[in-house]
Amino acid sequence: MTQTADLILEILNEEIPSRMQLNAAESFKNSFAKKLTDYVLVFEDAHCLISPRRISLHIKGIPILQEDREEEKRGPRVGAPEQAIQGFLTSAGLASLDQCEQRATEKGDFWFATKFIKGLNTKEVLPTIIQDVIAGFTWPKSMHWAKNTLAWVRPIRSILCMFNNEAVPGHLDLGSDLIPFCDTTVGHRFLSPTVLSPDNYLHYRELLLENYVLLDQQERKAKIAKDIESLAQKHGLSVRQDEDLLNEVTGLVEWPVAMIGKIDPAFMDLPEEVLITSMRVHQRYFALEENGKLAPYFILISNIEPTDGGKALIIGNERVLRARLSDAKFFFEQDKLKSLEEYGKGLTQAIFQEDLGTMADKVTRMVHISEYLADTLKLDSTQAKRAATLSKCDLMSQMVGEFPELQGIMGDYYSRHQQEDSIIAEAIADHYKPKGFADDMPRSAIGRIISLADKIDTLVGYFAIGIKPTGSKDPYALRRSSIGCIRLLETMGNLQIDDLIAEVYKTYASVFSKTDKPVTPLSDLIIELREFFFDRLKAYWKEKGLRHDYLDAVFSIAGKDSFDVIALRVEALNAFLERSDGNGEKLLAAYRRASNIVRIEEKKDNVIFEPQVKSDLLEDESEKCLHQILQESTNSIKVDMGQHDFEKVMKVLADLRPHIDDFFDKVTVNSENKNLRENRLRLLSLIRHTLHQVADFSKIEG
Repeated sequence: MTQTADLILEILNEEIPSRMQLNAAESFKNSFAKKLTDYVLVFEDAHCLISPRRISLHIKGIPILQEDREEEKRGPRVGAPEQAIQGFLTSAGLASLDQCEQRATEKGDFWFATKFIKGLNTKEVLPTIIQDVIAGFTWPKSMHWAKNTLAWVRPIRSILCMFNNEAVPGHLDLGSDLIPFCDTTVGHRFLSPTVLSPDNYLHYRELLLENYVLLDQQERKAKIAKDIESLAQKHGLSVRQDEDLLNEVTGLVEWPVAMIGKIDPAFMDLPEEVLITSMRVHQRYFALEENGKLAPYFILISNIEPTDGGKALIIGNERVLRARLSDAKFFFEQDKLKSLEEYGKGLTQAIFQEDLGTMADKVTRMVHISEYLADTLKLDSTQAKRAATLSKCDLMSQMVGEFPELQGIMGDYYSRHQQEDSIIAEAIADHYKPKGFADDMPRSAIGRIISLADKIDTLVGYFAIGIKPTGSKDPYALRRSSIGCIRLLETMGNLQIDDLIAEVYKTYASVFSKTDKPVTPLSDLIIELREFFFDRLKAYWKEKGLRHDYLDAVFSIAGKDSFDVIALRVEALNAFLERSDGNGEKLLAAYRRASNIVRIEEKKDNVIFEPQVKSDLLEDESEKCLHQILQESTNSIKVDMGQHDFEKVMKVLADLRPHIDDFFDKVTVNSENKNLRENRLRLLSLIRHTLHQVADFSKIEG
């Protein structure tokens, strides 16, 4: 029986940025697991925990010894030049061809070398694996320190490496310095910076906990959530939920301690969003509520346990917050001294994109697009144009300059201050929404118009000059913009996306005439953007639980349908094929039978059987009946599809099934009479043609 042992590896660093931690832990575990597999070391289980200062990997059940193995290497063709033969022998570590085997392959006779490799002690292999994994690991951002060439997220201070409960001899080569592997770690940087010597993984976790290090990210998060809720309740308050802030704070502390502080009442007349943003962005404080309104308190999470109960720490944080809010109040009061139109003049100095003009140019285009959308949807174009005109003005305000997160929100406050209509103020605040699948939508139709104008302008402009997402890279968040467009278009009835793209493209005419970059022709751009939208749309509906093959079946024949119509078609097809009476499934089976017969016979005859049936060649009553109902169904489906009555379309499809079944029961398709055979194959082709008006059923799996 193979003897196994556990590996404990802890990389102690300077503080790792919170946003990088979770992905890093998973990636590091996977990289290490793959490298073990490369070295023929099969393990039982692996998991990686991470805190601000340490990456901690525990791998269970690694063999103490590698297995002996043989490696086979194919060499040159028999009769190859001597130079190729010698090169092969050298690479295989062999002296002559006598140690090789000549073997016949499909491509001729080749030399093969089989090399026996004696398994090494795993302890001897681990230093190489650790060096390779760390040196090859990719962080979103990494750094060099001192004179070292190895890049890492932050300087590495020590590496605990124990296998079979013993230190692994070896070191990490940084390029200039060496960090020797050891069997010790340290506790909390401030509360217990003592050297700890664990015996095994369980003892390692216990020692860290005793020395103020809560290693598990999820445990820290749960503790913070519980502590802030308890502290808030103790003061008769509730926590304003903020999952992103909770995740960030979890990655900032190894020993979380919650404390409550007060907000100076002098600042409580500031907009809630200003107060909350000041607290969460700069200070990472949790906002509190009382009776549904923002309370004059906050909760901070400390990384230490103060001896005075936190009094000095709370006073210090209140002082810092007071200074932050004092700046915010000054910005707010100063901003209100000018109108949004005055701020809008500064947009001529703000670049939207170097080849697409300024933010002022973008606003001009948004006004035109908003008017077009309002007219198309029969809404108030005056309000739409006004909201679009003011939508970006707050970007030039002092408050948004300090807190970019407040763009749109401050435009709402400042527009209300200058007595703008509340619909316009709301639209300004909402026009950045939605930012994803689950984000809130703009509250009004005008808000949705401005939002769509903003996003479609960005997409058309960037795609036209060749800036598109590639792989996982999307620096301009174009995928997010497309998701926003999709969700907005779903609410706008039968709005033709092709027409909208063409209208936006026209607004770029003067910009495109000045750029040195090649500009994509409109016809190509429409195809590119539709495909881009459809890819996002499929991802969006998969989130809703719709099968990908149903989506593909509809998209294949969707043509120029608007997104709301495509949504209705997909949902109707889904409901039909998932019917409890099995009718949809049975029709699908009949379709496949008909399609397979036609496909096989077309290949055999090297012809295409068009769906034009000669009625005078129909003999059996069942084929006459099927032909008649297919003709009626084709006409009915065409009308119902035009009226978007997809429930009625699906009923027509359901009524087809018994007639198709009856045909197959009573008629021999491959008749000895050539004319009858061809006509019946055309009848089967008509089945396929009729169903393809609704969806491409060939793309449905199962």
